[in-house]
Amino acid sequence: MVRSLRVARQTAVKARTQAINALKGLLITAPDELREQLEGLSTTKLVRQAAALDPGTLASPTAAATLALSGLARRYQQLDAEISLLTGTLDQLTATAAPKLRNLLGVGPDSAAALLITAGDNWQRLHSEAAFAALCGSSPVEASSGKTRRHRLNRGGDRQANAALHRIVIVRLRWHQPTRDYAARRTTEGKTRKEIIRCLKRYVAREIFAVLRQTDENLTNAA
Repeated sequence: MVRSLRVARQTAVKARTQAINALKGLLITAPDELREQLEGLSTTKLVRQAAALDPGTLASPTAAATLALSGLARRYQQLDAEISLLTGTLDQLTATAAPKLRNLLGVGPDSAAALLITAGDNWQRLHSEAAFAALCGSSPVEASSGKTRRHRLNRGGDRQANAALHRIVIVRLRWHQPTRDYAARRTTEGKTRKEIIRCLKRYVAREIFAVLRQTDENLTNAA
């Protein structure tokens, strides 16, 4: 259920982005009267005003541009409503399938869905915390050279799960004081931001693995 809804949501988000990019791109070359009317507006106001445009009779370039802009704006609105519906449904499903996961700071419906899908597709590989970290591409990779010893970000693993861990870390770097303190301490030690995020993703993977192992639901069915 989660997998199907997330696929639908991802494609809708992509289509919505394409629609607003096309609308803004078309506005650049639109006739002056349309450009002056819509230029400089926020995305929300731009979509609302463009959707309300009336092209009238298609007898001029201005009328054609008006029809195109209003069509793109209405498409954006339809996709936005679809995304809101799918997000709300994913919110309910993930909260039911893994309430402890959703209670973790920074874990929203989409991130929870991505992690549940990864765990459900690879449940036989969840035999240890290190295996789950490698599965999510958050395990440390040796990148030492000469006398310098360091690790780099892992570019392998499930990229959707890795992106979910990244979003969680970014949220915590903004709102979670212990995470902010950790980042400040590692910065003073000479760590780069990428290295700090790599370490934090590994810590988050450990936390999420413990929660997934505690859940009462079968991960395969949940995903």
